[in-house]
Amino acid sequence: MAIRAIRGATCLTADNSEEMAEAVGELVAAMFDRNDIHSSSVISLFFTGTPDLTCAFPAAGARLHGLQDVPLMCASEMNVVGALERVVRIMAHVETDRARDEITHVYLRGAEVLRADLHSENRDRA
Repeated sequence: MAIRAIRGATCLTADNSEEMAEAVGELVAAMFDRNDIHSSSVISLFFTGTPDLTCAFPAAGARLHGLQDVPLMCASEMNVVGALERVVRIMAHVETDRARDEITHVYLRGAEVLRADLHSENRDRA
């Protein structure tokens, strides 16, 4: 069993706590589903949000979707001029038998532009 990092990102249409919870839950579910991860294999999740997201902590959305006993941490993304707006990023640390090149990183709701090199892979595994 190895420890791997799984990346993911999603965009919100507005700085809205309900949308934050929904988008984060959708992203976490997709990351776990596409990588055959059960919550018992999750070591921790690290969330970042762009500075324009102030409505809620992304981790709160993950808690609403069953990650009650997993350590979660949030931070603010760097405020880079011209960067994509209203983005939540996740890095999940998990135990898995998958090789590094078998991990599927997930980008949803317009965040696909952040990693266009992985976008076609995400569609193929969806």
